Amino acid sequence: MQIGFVGLGKMGAGMARSILRAGQDVIVWNRSPESVEALVRDGARRAGTVAEIFQADAVVTMLSTDASIRETILDGGILGGARSGLLHIVSSTISVAFADELERVHGAHNLSYVSAPVLGRPDVAAAGELNVLVAGEGSAVERARPLVEMFAKKVWPIGERAAMANVAKLTLNFALACAIETMAESCALARRNDIPPDRLMEIFTATLFAAPAYKVYAPHVTEQSFEPPGFLLRHGLKDIRQVIEAGEAVGSPLPFASILRDNFIDAIGHGDADKDWSALSAVAMRRAAL
Repeated sequence: MQIGFVGLGKMGAGMARSILRAGQDVIVWNRSPESVEALVRDGARRAGTVAEIFQADAVVTMLSTDASIRETILDGGILGGARSGLLHIVSSTISVAFADELERVHGAHNLSYVSAPVLGRPDVAAAGELNVLVAGEGSAVERARPLVEMFAKKVWPIGERAAMANVAKLTLNFALACAIETMAESCALARRNDIPPDRLMEIFTATLFAAPAYKVYAPHVTEQSFEPPGFLLRHGLKDIRQVIEAGEAVGSPLPFASILRDNFIDAIGHGDADKDWSALSAVAMRRAAL
């Protein structure tokens, strides 16, 4: 089975290497050549064009935004020349409306489409231990599952409308951003009362909030250390905007999401766009004059 992979950022490169480790024939494409060269050294084959990628049996794309997927795949008419029966798995965190559009366009070309956004940071992707949410037409999901399992710790089927996986991913990213904001505001209050924030977070993560999300991000919040980035803050703003759009589309108000959006904008205004998205916590510290 030949597998194409498009988008070799920190997450995509780790996923592609996991597929290589599974012994598959992998052909790769990326806008910047450095990532391609690294994968070629690991055993992948270089594609000259995106169109060449879509002659594989299956393609995984891990491009960062709706716009980059549209520009790379839709605007160039790539799907019209794709291999008959191609399975396309999109693992990016994209908007619900765009996921619905992708499902329609793939259907018009008689291609199988599966949404498979992932949970995990780059080190988890490199280890092949991601949690993967999958949704799409039943037979397409069954075809996709063995491939997805090559970079997954666990696969979570969501439903037969592909965008359902994207809704689930956005809600989880929303909850993560809320967790970062909760820790930031709690630590700011503690610091203003001379309580060491690391002690507070030790209690957080050993008692009621003994969960991976809090354990991963607590040190970033207490130490105000946001390098190297695991997930860029500007992408966090993109996701929160997509959460708000998804809520508006179905009449589900998300007042906390609006506050988070403004806090992300505040952070970007202070130069933190390309830091880890835990730099959101710096906003609460500034407001508390810390």
